[in-house]
Amino acid sequence: MTANLTRRHILGLAALRGAAALGLTRIALSPAAAADRPSGAEYAPAVVVGSGYGAAVAALRLGEAGVRTLVLEMGRLWDTPAADGRVHCSMTAPDRRSMWFKTRTEAPLATFLWLDVINKDITPYPGVLDRVRFPHMSVYVGRGVGGGSLVNGGMAVTPSRAYFQEVLPQVDAAAMYATYFPLARRMLGAATVPSAWFESTEWYQYARVSRDQAKAAGLKTVFVPNVYDFDYMQREAAGTVPKSALAQEVIYGNNFGKRSLDKTYLPAALGTGNVTIRTLSRVRAIRRAADGTYVLTVDRLDDTGAVVATDEISCRSLFLGAGSLGTTELLLRARETGALPALSPQVGQGWGGNGNVMLGRANHMWHPTGAHQSTIPVLGIDDWSNAANPVFAEIAPLPAGIETWASLYLAITKNPERGTFTYDAAKDAAVLNWTGAQSAPSIAAAKSLFDRVNAANATIYRYDLFGDTRAFAADFCYHPLGGCVLGRATDPYGRALGYDRLYVTDGSLVPGSIGVNPFVTITALAERTMARVLAEDNVG
Repeated sequence: MTANLTRRHILGLAALRGAAALGLTRIALSPAAAADRPSGAEYAPAVVVGSGYGAAVAALRLGEAGVRTLVLEMGRLWDTPAADGRVHCSMTAPDRRSMWFKTRTEAPLATFLWLDVINKDITPYPGVLDRVRFPHMSVYVGRGVGGGSLVNGGMAVTPSRAYFQEVLPQVDAAAMYATYFPLARRMLGAATVPSAWFESTEWYQYARVSRDQAKAAGLKTVFVPNVYDFDYMQREAAGTVPKSALAQEVIYGNNFGKRSLDKTYLPAALGTGNVTIRTLSRVRAIRRAADGTYVLTVDRLDDTGAVVATDEISCRSLFLGAGSLGTTELLLRARETGALPALSPQVGQGWGGNGNVMLGRANHMWHPTGAHQSTIPVLGIDDWSNAANPVFAEIAPLPAGIETWASLYLAITKNPERGTFTYDAAKDAAVLNWTGAQSAPSIAAAKSLFDRVNAANATIYRYDLFGDTRAFAADFCYHPLGGCVLGRATDPYGRALGYDRLYVTDGSLVPGSIGVNPFVTITALAERTMARVLAEDNVG
């Protein structure tokens, strides 16, 4: 990272903290980041919808290029401590900060020993995590400045080159692996846990137990990079700094240690002086004006979820980074209502949950996993080369604060099934068409792998974690991908087919599966898109 970028970070972080301290919904270095046209309609040369991985890349690179850019984020800025002195709440003591306008938390683990002790009643609030429910599938997404980076486990995994080429054959893999993946990892701050500390600390006993059991089954485990600051984590363990990863924080946000996008790309974008972020601003519709500008209908929300104002914002160039669900819905609505009728019929196609399956195993009494567990995963079982059932399984924590003798996993499988989105005019919403049968290949692949682990260690599955008697949960996902697939709904660089200066930069470009946690891939693809667009297109 250059000294210039470091200075931008300092300026951008100051802007974020200043906005949070004052309770502002508009974050910028100067008041000139957006302007009004003579007609009174708000205008910015470029608008970015969302502030997750692809959106954050777009904002930074536009700002560096001198393009005045407005970022619209439907969530809030998470940088103000509540009465307990912390910005985010923990997994085991959730409150209104946890979920996006819910009356009860909806954690992926519903029960423990079939007891409803995990989820809690809460007051509706624009919390940091949302669970969007469709028939037979729920999707977890982050809400706030930084999007999904606020609520994920931070596993910064690069996919195997062979599978990347299989999934996205139109993308130059040589350039991705030589240039854009390294750039993404560097900008995100990815690092690997120090091996000596990992082997000795009580906080990763659970991962070492799962590693030993995988080895007994003839399976390979691999360390994977993470965006968490492991120097900070070691100081947490030593008791010299406030705990975060070691204080049961992750799915509702980390207070310390994690390099989420509000610590990396977004402050750098603000530091250019050309970028403004507006929070609690939900883009509802897109149309094109006679002069060729894009006009966005934007609802301003308050902390109750009420719409307090509706604005129209126009721009010359529009970058959609609202995620697989958000971007797909906006484009699908625009096509089906006739606002952007020339959009590709491929919009809404090619969706998948990256083959996500969650499961737990019961260990013997002599294999405790530890009452103290870091919430940041650093190890995975890599059986992706298995031609019959490729699986990459994240060794996940179960940070209950007590000994559980349980091993938890998020398995990523190579599920060929794809869902589609259709527009429901009565609800004015996109609906995901996905059946329970489409999750069956994921469950079969995960079962094939973990049957081997159980057989080698004389262990069994846990049947008490998902609110019923299932061993495998494949009806929710953390990795929504597809809906505006690269090279189908867009050109090979994310330009939406049918319109100029309309771009897609997020996970909706990836056709349903990438074989590992996807955010490094999303970031790298966005870097590739922005390099080409800024070189070839007149976006300012």
